[in-house]
Amino acid sequence: MKTFDTICSISTPQGIGALAILRVSGEEAFEITSKLFNDFNDFKAQPSHFVKRFDIYENEALIDQAMVVKFFAPKTYTGEDVVEITCHGSHYIQQKIIALLLENGARLAKAGEFSMRAFLNGKLDLPQAEAVADLIESQSETAHKLAINQLRGGFSERINTLRDQFIELAALMELELDFSEEDVEFADRTQLHKLLCILKEEVFQITESFKLGNVLKTGIPVAIIGKPNVGKSTLLNTLLKDDRAIVSHIPGTTRDTIEDNFTINGINFRFIDTAGIRLTDNEIETFGIERTFKAIDKADVILYMIDISETSLEEIEKELLFLENETNFFHKKLIIVANKIDQLNELPKHFTDWDDYDIAFISAKRNVNIDDIRELLIKHIEQQKITDTALLTNVRHYDIMLKIEDEINKIESGFAQRLSTDLIVIHINLILRYLGEITGSITDEEILETVFSRFCIGK
Repeated sequence: MKTFDTICSISTPQGIGALAILRVSGEEAFEITSKLFNDFNDFKAQPSHFVKRFDIYENEALIDQAMVVKFFAPKTYTGEDVVEITCHGSHYIQQKIIALLLENGARLAKAGEFSMRAFLNGKLDLPQAEAVADLIESQSETAHKLAINQLRGGFSERINTLRDQFIELAALMELELDFSEEDVEFADRTQLHKLLCILKEEVFQITESFKLGNVLKTGIPVAIIGKPNVGKSTLLNTLLKDDRAIVSHIPGTTRDTIEDNFTINGINFRFIDTAGIRLTDNEIETFGIERTFKAIDKADVILYMIDISETSLEEIEKELLFLENETNFFHKKLIIVANKIDQLNELPKHFTDWDDYDIAFISAKRNVNIDDIRELLIKHIEQQKITDTALLTNVRHYDIMLKIEDEINKIESGFAQRLSTDLIVIHINLILRYLGEITGSITDEEILETVFSRFCIGK
C-alpha cells in the first residue's frame, strides 16, 4: 500500500526552544518544499542525506535561515521522499513555515502518520511501529531497553517463528484431510497433539511474560502498607528524597493513596503510600482503607511495614491472614519492613531467625538501611529470569495472545473428541489470522487507527 498525498508537521515538542524540526513526506515533498526558497534550483540539485542552509521566504520577506536535508525514497523513515527543516524555535517561525507548506500543496499529518507510512511502505512491521511510541514514552532504562529490543525486531521474530510452526501444523492437518478421502491415515494424531503441546507452551510463555513486561514498561507498582503510624509516609519520603507525603505522629493522617515514581538500577518503581489498616468509625478513614485494599490488588510488590519495637510475630501472622481474606495478597511478592530499629539496642532474635519472608530492618526516620529495601526490590526482578526479547509489553498483543490460547484449547478439545480434520483446521486458521494481526501482515483500518492514534503528531 502507498499513499500519494504529501504531509507535513512540526516534529519537536510545543514550546520555545533554540531549534525546531519540521518534516515533510510524500511524492511532492521536494517540489512543495522548493517553493519556500528563492534559490529553488540549488535545492533541487541538492543530493540525498546532505545538509545545507537555505533562506526561507514569503514573497520577498525573509522568514528564517534554516538547515535543510533531503532524503530520497526508499532510503527514508517513511519509505517516501522526505525533507527535514531545522529552523529557529520561534513559535511564529514554525507556524509560518507550516502555513507556507500548506499553501503549496501539503496537508497536516495526522497523529502517527509518518510511522503509519513507514509500516504501509514496508519499512517497519506493526510491533516495530508500536515500539517507536514506546521508545518515545520510555521513562527508565528498562523501558528503553524493552522498546529498543522490540524496535530491532526481536519480538516480531519470535511471533513469526511461532506462525511458521502453526503453518506447519495446518499443512499436516490439511494433508490428513486430503488423504482421509482415500481411507489412508496420513498422520498420527498423537504426534500432531505433541506438536500442539509444544506450541501451547510457547504461547503460554509469551502470554505470561506480559505480567512482568507490562509493569517493567509502565513502572512496577509497590504498595507500602501497615498499621497507622508505623512510618509508611516517612519511608515514602525517604525513598523519594522528597517530602511527598504528610508525616505526623497522629495515627490516620494518610487517608488516600499517594503515588510517585523512583528509578532503581534503571528500573522504574511506582511507590504507593496507603492509609493505615485498622478498625475505625471514621467514614473518611474507612474510604482510605478500602483504597488500600485496591492498591494491594494492583501492586506487584507489597512492602508490609511494622513497628519492630512493639510488634510480635503472632500479630504479623494474624494481620497477614486478614489481608489474604480481604485481597489477593497471597499472590504478591511480600517484603517485611521492620521499622524503628533506632529505638532498640539490638534486633530481637525471633525476627533475625525468621526466614519465612524477606525482611529489611530499617529506620525510615534516620535513613538507616534503606538500601536494603532497594536491593530486595532489584533481587525480586532479577529472579524473574526472563530475557528482554521474550517479554510481552503491549496490551493489544496480550489480548490477541489470550484469543490464541482459547483457540488452542478448542483444538485440544477437538483432538479429544476425535472431531474431523476440517473442523480443527478452522481454529488453526484463526490462530494464523491472530498472529498476522500482531505483526501487521493482516490488518484493517480500525486496527491501524487504534495503534497509531496514540503517537504524537510529527512521528
